[in-house]
Amino acid sequence: MTSTSHDPRAWKRPDGQEASATRPASARLVDPEDDLPPSPYAGDFETTAIPRYDTSSSGHQNSGYRLLSDPEPLPYVQPAGRPPTYSAEPTEIEPDEGLARADGGRRGTQDLGLMLLRVGLGALLIAHGLQKAFGLWGGQGLAGFQQSLAGMGYQHANVVTYVAAGGQIAAGVLLVLGLFTPLAAAGAVAYLVNSLLAAVAAQPVRGSFAFFLPDGHEYLVVLLVLAAGLTLTGPGKYGFDAGRGWARRPFVGSAAALVLGIGAGVGVWVLLNGANPLT
Repeated sequence: MTSTSHDPRAWKRPDGQEASATRPASARLVDPEDDLPPSPYAGDFETTAIPRYDTSSSGHQNSGYRLLSDPEPLPYVQPAGRPPTYSAEPTEIEPDEGLARADGGRRGTQDLGLMLLRVGLGALLIAHGLQKAFGLWGGQGLAGFQQSLAGMGYQHANVVTYVAAGGQIAAGVLLVLGLFTPLAAAGAVAYLVNSLLAAVAAQPVRGSFAFFLPDGHEYLVVLLVLAAGLTLTGPGKYGFDAGRGWARRPFVGSAAALVLGIGAGVGVWVLLNGANPLT
């Protein structure tokens, strides 16, 4: 808003002198509200042009600060003495020896106990196998073993004799060495399953299972449980299998070996004998 004053005294010069009685027709008193921007005013950007940073004040292009074009890449400092490598090939990670030592310390005497059980079972299998194969320690030899197998109802007893005696010795040696322990223990399980079924089938009173000695099958049951346990636990670190997975952390493969051993023992009995031991 503007207003016009008709009082000549209201007009003064900047130097403090009074204006003449005659003032210009365009002279007006300015209202302070005239300094406020109008409502459709869009701000300083309405009339102010944004300077371009890719050109300097002289009009030449400034390659050092091209902010509106491609930015300048940051400098990368390569460490001295280390050439850059861009290989994405897989590399083998060595096991942490500190963790291995800590794990061995936490196991305590566990590996020693596993070695004792493994060597004990292997030695028993070797001794019984040598009795059957060579007649040592009062054994019956291959001929007597073949006759006993035929008397228990096994078919192809001449072949089964060599397979049973040789397999028993081989499983015992592998257990003593701690080599291929799950497979060796599974072979022992298969052999002991057949021995237990044959002993139950040969008892005088059919349909019963005598457990305690001297007329029971306690000895074979204990050996069978021991072989099954070694199949699941592995040999421990005191053996040739110490660096393999079934020695450090047996799981699925050892369980599969136990199932395979039990199935092989039952399968051999069914296919080569076929008698029901409980009837």
